Order: sequence, then C-alpha cells, then structure tokens
Amino acid sequence: MRPSLAQPVQVDQTAPSEMTMPAGGSLEFVGYLARKHAVTGDLLSKFAAADSRGKDKKLRDLWELTDLSASDFADEIARFYKLTRLDLPQLLATSSLAGRFSRRFLRETMVFPCQIEESGGNTLVVADPTDRSIIHAAELALGAPVALAVASFDDIATALSERLGDDEPTATEFGESAPAQRDDDIESLRDLASGAPVVRAVNDLLEKAVELRATDIHVEPFRSGLVLRMRIDGLLRVVPTPADVSPQALISRIKILAGLNIAERRLPQDGAAHLRVARSDIDIRVATMPTQIGESAVIRLLPKDRGVLEIVKLGLSNHDQEKLRRLLDLPHGMIVITGPTGSGKTTTLATMLTALNDPIRKILTIEDPVEYEIRGINQSQVKPEIGLTFAAALRAFVRQDPDVIMVGEVRDTETAHIAIHAALTGHLVLTTLHTETAAAAVPRLLDLGVEAFLLQSTLRAVIAQRLVRVLCERCKTEHRLTAASMAADPRYDMLGLKIGDCVHEPRGCERCGGAGYRGRTGVFEVLEINDDVRALIASRTDSGTIARTATRTGMTTMFEDGVAKCRAGVTAAAEVLRVTTVG
Repeated sequence: MRPSLAQPVQVDQTAPSEMTMPAGGSLEFVGYLARKHAVTGDLLSKFAAADSRGKDKKLRDLWELTDLSASDFADEIARFYKLTRLDLPQLLATSSLAGRFSRRFLRETMVFPCQIEESGGNTLVVADPTDRSIIHAAELALGAPVALAVASFDDIATALSERLGDDEPTATEFGESAPAQRDDDIESLRDLASGAPVVRAVNDLLEKAVELRATDIHVEPFRSGLVLRMRIDGLLRVVPTPADVSPQALISRIKILAGLNIAERRLPQDGAAHLRVARSDIDIRVATMPTQIGESAVIRLLPKDRGVLEIVKLGLSNHDQEKLRRLLDLPHGMIVITGPTGSGKTTTLATMLTALNDPIRKILTIEDPVEYEIRGINQSQVKPEIGLTFAAALRAFVRQDPDVIMVGEVRDTETAHIAIHAALTGHLVLTTLHTETAAAAVPRLLDLGVEAFLLQSTLRAVIAQRLVRVLCERCKTEHRLTAASMAADPRYDMLGLKIGDCVHEPRGCERCGGAGYRGRTGVFEVLEINDDVRALIASRTDSGTIARTATRTGMTTMFEDGVAKCRAGVTAAAEVLRVTTVG
C-alpha cells in the first residue's frame, strides 16, 4: 500500500487558478519531491538523466518512480504549482466541454475540459500541468484562454470514460448491421474494411482497451450479434459493440492490421502489428479462429512502456524479496518460475532481468513473444517456421559468452537438457514451467528426462505465483468479522480467519468501473533448494513431500501469502480462494 506523504489539499471552490502556464518545470518538481523524500536519489538521477537527453519525460513517468498513490501525487502537483485540486465527484459535477474535442485527443492527452459553475469560464483539468503544448491546443480548440485545475490521472480517465461513454455506440445485431457482403466479394470487403467507419470503430476499440488497462480483446460472432469482451484485471468484461459496422468488416479490419489474409476464413491464422494508440506504443498479437457463425478473433495487447520494473512492485513479502535478491546474486545455476498462463510469470522474469541488467553482464533471452523490451539486453523471439526454437537458440547462446540466459519456457526434453547444461557450465539461467506449485517443478523436470544428479547441482530455486485482483483503494470497505458473518460466508473460515479479525471487501465506484477491484498483484511461494530438498530430488520423491519439507524449512505457500494480503486489506477472501487452494 502506498504511503500518503501529502496532507489533504484544500480546494478553492470559487474559481480555478487563473493561469495558463504554471511556473516551474518537471525537474523543479522532481527536486521538490526529493526534498519530501517521495523519490530516492537513484530514481531521481534516472529521471534527470532522461530529461537531460531530451527524452519526452512527463510527470506520469515521474509518478511511476514514486511510492505515492495517484491521488497523493495529484495533491503534490496542486500544492507545488499552486493550482486548484479537484477530486472525482467534483469533476463529474462540472459541465463537460468534451464534445468540442476529439475523443482521441482527450484520451491521448489525459485532460478534461469543463466549466465550473462558480467561475463560469473554461477550465482545463490536467494531471500534468507542465505539458504546455496540450494547454495551447485546448485554448485553440475553445477559442479562449483556459484556467487550469489539477486532478489525478485515474480520476481524469474515469471522468472521460463516464462522459465519453454517454454517446458510446450501442450493440448491434447481425440483422441491423451494414449490408452483408457476398462471401466471394473479397475486394468489396477489403474496401469496406478500409472505410472510415470501420477504421474508426477498430481505433476506438483499441483506445478503449488501453484506457481500461485491458490485456486482451475478444471479438466473437453469435447468431444474436457480435459480442466484444475485454480481459481487465484477469476477468472478461462485455463492452458495447460499434453500431452500423458489419462483423465481417470489423474482423477484416483487424486481419488487415495484423497482416493476415482476409480471404482465408476456413483456417486459424496468427499475426502481429506495432501500433500507436492513445499516445502509447503497443504491439498486438492477433489470433483468428473459424466458428460455426463466422470468424472470431482475440487481440493480445502488449504495451511497450509498462512503467518501472522493480522487485518491490511485484507483491513479494519482505521475506521472499530478500530470498529473491539473494538468488539473483548467484553466479550460476537455474531459477524456475511456475504458474499457469496469465499468472504474471513474464513480468516476474522481466523484473528479475531488469535487476540483473548491468554493463558488466551479458544477458541473452529467447522468448515467445518478446513482451518487455529492456535496454541493454539482447532479446530474441522464437520462429519455429525457420527452425529458431527455444532449444536451437539455447545452443547458439552458449557460444555468445553470456552471463545470464533467459528461456521463455521449457517445453520439451531437448530444451530442458540444454538449459540444465548451460546452468552447469557457469551461466545463470532463468526460465518458466507450467506446474501448479513450486514443488511440482522438480518431478516435472525429472519427467522431462533431466538426470537427478544434474538437477541437484543446478537448480537453485523455484518460484510459483498467481495473480489476485487488488481492492480499489477508493471504495473498499472495512469489515470486522462477527459470528453472523462467519456463518454467512464459510470462505472466512477456510482462510483461517477468526471472529474479530478485520478484512476488506469490494464495493464498486466510478474509478474501478463498479468492479470493486483495480489492478492486480502477485501471491508467491519461493522454494529454495536446500540440502533437505536436494536429498529428496535424489530419491525422486513426489511433490507433496517436497512441499512439506520446504514449508518446515521456512517456505511460505501461495495460500499463506494470499491470506496475509487479505489480512492487510490488499485483496479479498474470495480472490485468494479463486486462485489458490487451501493447504
């Protein structure tokens, strides 16, 4: 939970600050935060170095370097630049001027133009008052100077979603869509997919996904109509379907973006593209699948700028953080991350590589796909069609004089053998496996044909993880358990909670879209391979025995880590039981 360094800002309700350009640049504000100990010296130097190179560093980048919440960060901005501070209810109570701007401009610049009844003039609510080009653009669009006010990045995004959602297109059914194209009329379909309405619909869909922090977009045809869903914080959510756009045209536009063959509708296809959406660079991966009704598509969104990758932000407990840092100091050996698809393994690996990234080390990775681009690391992507597999890349890596090797996944016997021998010959190898628990990774590697004595010599640790949704800081409610609440919800007893314990529950507000959750964090178990576990590897013992031995010697299980996060108010009891098993 981020600490609050700022006292509540007193908002002047009479009028916003009558100024178009605040005094003081981003570096002055950095110094101000440094004096308040909101940023460390190391992170301060990184921001200053990037700024001196002329890189487009904004206050949002600075926020990622601090331990402040979005609300506290906005308080500090308002205090430093002497601007009026508005919270979300005040934003929603204003008269919106969003209709005089394009949706894309508002979403990309993260500003909210409005009129406040008390002042009567035009007000531009910003999260970053140092971006002068945006202020000038707003004044040109409104034809008059604007007064500035400050709100948090989250509150502006929520306000824009509320106001721009008023005129969001409604769902359409197949019978109400644009005239259907004949299946054999590919050129007409291509022309339709390149038309302004379809292009705008797909662009709006991608912008909406970025705004909602979605990881995937599902485009699914049914007899009743086209259904669009986005995976947000790990769960799917239905979103409105564009009106007056035929399903075939929408799918064809997506296929054109990904470089796929729009004439091929009988076979699955995979494609990719690099796009600029809402001022963010993203890679998309598109997978299509023929269904009985038509083609469905899943778009995976891979943002290029995901903020600062730091071990403290993964969600590890202090005890497990110390273990991980100690493991990363090892000169050689193998560290394995386990968990199902979508459990955050790639993010953990990228964070570990960032911690290891240093000019004195050569780091090579082979991934499928490359989701995080990290400066200073040689990253490659598998291409099975030309023979570049994990195993082939690993064989080449050992001739490149590396210090650290990262293998996206150990999928077969050949990859497992090469990875083990790379760890045996003086390299630190990081990789992933698909197993339920950390202890289950040991028998899985043995099943892949790795000799037990080699595994004893090279395996240093296994980290298992899952992702739980984080309770929305704005609306979560505190609940002290009573006998009645324990009887009404047996999940509390399953977590080992007692009468009198304090937990937090989701409620739902504008900021979290009514879900009660916003963002995700990890629950972990870190299995260090000590002498007791090595003895069990030699006897090819089952995963249950390994887990019990590791727990006796200090390992915290994912379930225990989840319960600790529930007690701390980070997540709810239902979330812990959704991703972990009692044990």
